[in-house]
Amino acid sequence: MRDLLEAVAAGDIAPEAAEAQLRGYVTSDAGRFDTARTHRAGVPETVLAAGKTPAEVQTLVETSLAGTGRAIVTRAGPTVTATLEDHYAEDAEIAMTVNDRAQTVVLTADEFETPELDATVGVVTAGTSDAMPAGEAETILREMGATVSRTDDIGVASLDRTLDQVPQLREQDVLIVAAGREGALPTVLAGLVDVPIIGLPISTGYGHAGEGEAALSGMLQSCTAMSVVNIDAGFTAGVQAGLIARQFDQIRS
Repeated sequence: MRDLLEAVAAGDIAPEAAEAQLRGYVTSDAGRFDTARTHRAGVPETVLAAGKTPAEVQTLVETSLAGTGRAIVTRAGPTVTATLEDHYAEDAEIAMTVNDRAQTVVLTADEFETPELDATVGVVTAGTSDAMPAGEAETILREMGATVSRTDDIGVASLDRTLDQVPQLREQDVLIVAAGREGALPTVLAGLVDVPIIGLPISTGYGHAGEGEAALSGMLQSCTAMSVVNIDAGFTAGVQAGLIARQFDQIRS
């Protein structure tokens, strides 16, 4: 502990980083940030922008960068993204990657090294409307170190376009399959591939059982074996697939 305190006094380590090492989390005006989550659970802590002001998101991003060297923001709308871009535009030591469609922002300090896993996760969408939660899952997977293979717009409305992709989907270690409406695609694929499938129901569709309810119910009632996350829960799907990818990596190491 003395070495840590001396490093803070000398300016070699930020107080936030020291607090992160001592407590496992850092407290700020915007809340407590779990800096030890990656080491404890293998899952990167993220900043959920929904429900927070741009200033609160920025504070948590700064806390994350100081404590871990990286910040991941999900559900980042245009205002939050613009705030972060304005704040870090001139900071040469921070790299920022924005995915507007997925509503994610990733910031990394120069010294941060993204992990690498010897595992590939397929992220599949039934249609273009499923891209936001699927993209969120892809961001999390890449930050956990998995290789991501993306396959889009192969929904069962035209079964030929589904079947055309089956050979390459069988080559993946795990699949996340996103679908709205009645949510049929993951059920169909789970009967065609010997790969673990995580169904990601999407809040597309309207009328009776719309907004993802039919997709969720259909996946839960699937007669083919698969796992299912909540509606639009791209983060959760990405984490689950990432943890499976870590097991493949450990086996291959």
